[in-house]
Amino acid sequence: MTDVLGSPMLGHLLDRLEQCGEIDGLIVATSDSPSDDQIVAYTAARGVACYRGDLNDVAARMIGAADSMKADALVRVSGDSPLLDPELVTAAVETFRSRSLDLLTNVQQRTFPKGQSVEVVSLPALRSAWSNGMTADEREHVTKCFYEHPDSWSILNLTHEPACGDIQLSVDTPEDLARVKTLLGRLGEPYSHHRLGDILGMLEIMSRETRCSA
Repeated sequence: MTDVLGSPMLGHLLDRLEQCGEIDGLIVATSDSPSDDQIVAYTAARGVACYRGDLNDVAARMIGAADSMKADALVRVSGDSPLLDPELVTAAVETFRSRSLDLLTNVQQRTFPKGQSVEVVSLPALRSAWSNGMTADEREHVTKCFYEHPDSWSILNLTHEPACGDIQLSVDTPEDLARVKTLLGRLGEPYSHHRLGDILGMLEIMSRETRCSA
């Protein structure tokens, strides 16, 4: 809910996800902790569905959210990714629908920037993994059990050329937040219309300016 140029960080992500043509619904999966009441209030005011579940069992929360939407698969993205490219999400869903997969991901081998992570997971596969006894760490990270046992699942990893997995576009620190604000400020409104190529191009411009001033 941190403000980013006049909108909560979550709002920037929702603005982008609402542009994804291939998803059948959008839902925010948050916890039943009172600390997340503000998220529920924001999504209600915005008219976006919200599901509340166990703070410490994110996998169960995701399953519950998907069940509430009567979905047979879900796209998992994180709220710390206000620059997520909706075209990447659309492409991931299109590829998932064209294949028989348990998980389509771009993080098994990270070649996309952090903050551009997309996972499309079959709900039956996720429910099976959860029912068969995820550890607490796996319940928190949802898809970790798939990556730890890749031979047990049908997984496809999307890659980006050139590889840029070392670029930080998610928001984990105050420095990350400042970077996102600077990027959006330089790119200009409407903030949700800038794609990954635009963002990487602006990062390169900012890097050259820094090198020239050093």
